[in-house]
Amino acid sequence: QVDLVESGGGFVEYGGSLRLSCAASGFFFKVYNMFWFRQTPGKDREFVARMSWSGGYTYYAESVEGRFTISRDDARTTVYLQMNSLKPEDTAVYVCGAGRELEKVDFWGQGTQVTVSS
Repeated sequence: QVDLVESGGGFVEYGGSLRLSCAASGFFFKVYNMFWFRQTPGKDREFVARMSWSGGYTYYAESVEGRFTISRDDARTTVYLQMNSLKPEDTAVYVCGAGRELEKVDFWGQGTQVTVSS
């Protein structure tokens, strides 16, 4: 059974850093593109970052580019999101996803809460 489990969320002050993890199982992780999205109450899910299965291509939303870095460890079947210079606007539930095509997500995790205070 496919499973994506996020961890690493929590409370952080303005300008702080946080590293999220997403542990994957139940599918051939090495050939899947990985994604991070975020969700806030009353808003549509927002794209944050993605990385190709090869690790050679990354793409970020303009709102996080230069502050966030996506990475993956195929041996651990885990994708990461390093978040620096955090702002209150980054507060959201962060959700990871996996897909065979770069712009299509096949599997979703449950999410982890990130709260950035002033």
